[in-house]
Amino acid sequence: MPTWITLTTPLGPVRAWQALPAGIPRAGLVVIQEIFGANAHIRQVAEQYAAEGYAVLAPSFFDLIEPDLRLDYDTAGAARGKALVNELGVDRAVTVVEAAAGVLAQYGKVGTVGYCWGGTIAMLAAQRLGLPSASYYGARNVQFLDTPFKAPAIFHFGDQDASIPATAVAAHREKQPDLPVYVYPADHAFNREVGMHYHAPSADLARERTLAFFSENLR
Repeated sequence: MPTWITLTTPLGPVRAWQALPAGIPRAGLVVIQEIFGANAHIRQVAEQYAAEGYAVLAPSFFDLIEPDLRLDYDTAGAARGKALVNELGVDRAVTVVEAAAGVLAQYGKVGTVGYCWGGTIAMLAAQRLGLPSASYYGARNVQFLDTPFKAPAIFHFGDQDASIPATAVAAHREKQPDLPVYVYPADHAFNREVGMHYHAPSADLARERTLAFFSENLR
């Protein structure tokens, strides 16, 4: 049964939504939130990956600033979320991912999948922690692309995403030509089923590619 657990991190306690598969886990997976927190959508994503055989933790990163925070998918929620991720910073976020990965290591290899802001943190986890990672529409990726990768990564973008222009997508291919970059006929947050930009064909294909990526790199 999925449930909240508490991660012990060097920065303090952080809750994480834990979802475990019915059988023996094939590997561990850290699901990294958007700017809206570890909300019902992110928890559902965690449970979907658990159904595929992974032991999953989805940390509530904002606990380090404001525990048990809930943000709506509106202008005010987006503004608050952006302010919170800026306050949190990427270094502290990666520290939380590392703590979650440490717990999941009992199940074997560990990877990450992240969305929006979490897409950039997932990429950093591949660079800094050596965790195979899937990055969905990470709008902050470009500034970090010159950093060497310690583990493979895969990238997903929507070609209608105004926050990530085609030049930013092209920079991934130019700076990291060995890493797969996929572009879909969709907007930002095309994987978020509860959002106005949800695009099922793109979400399904990206998920299929992500699962294949993890099957290859977390075995």
